Amino acid sequence: MVVTGLGALTPIGNNVEDYWQALLEGKSGAAEITNFDASKFKTRFACELKDINIEEALGDRKLAKRTDPFIQYAIIASDQAVKDAGLDEVSEDVKENIGVMWSSGIGGLKSLQDDITQFNQGNGTPRFSPLLVPKMIVDAAAGNISIRHGFKGITASVVTACASATHATSFAYDQIRFGRADIIVVGGSEASVTEVGIGSFSSLKALSTRNDDPQAASRPYDKFRDGFVLGEGAGAIVLEEYEHAKARGAKIYAELAGTAITSDAFHITAPDPDGTGAIRAMRMALECADLQPEDIDYINTHGTSTPLGDVMEIRAVEQVFEGHLTNLNISSTKSMTGHLLGAAGAIEAVACIKSIVEDIVPPTINQEELDEEMSPNINVTPNKAQKRIVNTALSNNFGFGGHNSTIIFKKIKD
Repeated sequence: MVVTGLGALTPIGNNVEDYWQALLEGKSGAAEITNFDASKFKTRFACELKDINIEEALGDRKLAKRTDPFIQYAIIASDQAVKDAGLDEVSEDVKENIGVMWSSGIGGLKSLQDDITQFNQGNGTPRFSPLLVPKMIVDAAAGNISIRHGFKGITASVVTACASATHATSFAYDQIRFGRADIIVVGGSEASVTEVGIGSFSSLKALSTRNDDPQAASRPYDKFRDGFVLGEGAGAIVLEEYEHAKARGAKIYAELAGTAITSDAFHITAPDPDGTGAIRAMRMALECADLQPEDIDYINTHGTSTPLGDVMEIRAVEQVFEGHLTNLNISSTKSMTGHLLGAAGAIEAVACIKSIVEDIVPPTINQEELDEEMSPNINVTPNKAQKRIVNTALSNNFGFGGHNSTIIFKKIKD
């Protein structure tokens, strides 16, 4: 199974190439929040989208008014991937076997927040918007993408917190492998930089409070990390059965070689400190891809910059890749984009695919001192991108609820 299209809308770039170049340059998307007045919160910064006109990008003013931002972001990123894959030119017969598997960790949070606020402040007859439900529900993104392009294959949504987009990729892999679709547009979108989003994660004490220096706040694996930085945006990839892609002359970026899903069964928010679920996910993905640990060149880690999560993941990587650590590049691109929750796995899949195509690993920025609980043999690609041959790239994403998902991409060789 292969990847034939890419799309990205991120805090550091509004398309794939701008996003990729910003990653290689080590740019941070963190800044003071502009979406609302955040002065009352302990955390007053996030990784927001920048320099984009949503109505113009959608090309439809009415659509912008009747959709939540998470749906808008999904449409923009998927439009890019659909065009990149040439799916905007296929026949109606082909569209019957094109599906959409879209994810979000939270969905239409802004629409829900706004309607509740208006309801409480309203005068006269209490009333909610008739559009609230189709703005809010997570599957509305997949539905809108399907309607926009006329794709009539499987259309579904995946919600597994921060593992959502990686789970969606795994489920899409199975659908194509079992012959239930020829092509699936896969991705995730999130628009949670709102009062409720910042306030609730702040209450969990999950967010960095480095308000005096936001661009240095997301620092996975660094000794001085203090939490993650909330991000927003979307990512999309087009998955396609290999022979189908060849027959229509599609551009092929890479192969999706293996996937795996496990659960911690440990705690609703905290990771299993032993990393057993993460270990099993990586080993199962390697088995699915018929690869050995030494075959992996690059790992795009979950790496959120939280004290507990980062240590768990590196311990898991050390166990799975023991003896191969000095030949392995690791990086967390969340150090630049922040954490896009349910969309994280999608934009990180794009980063993995680009690393394979261009043989370069994006950095983990804000590295001052590696946490002493991590092996000094770990190469976290500190602060600067590193050129190397990247034949294979593995991506991890883990979510509240104990969800673990791993996917592996592989270079296509003629």
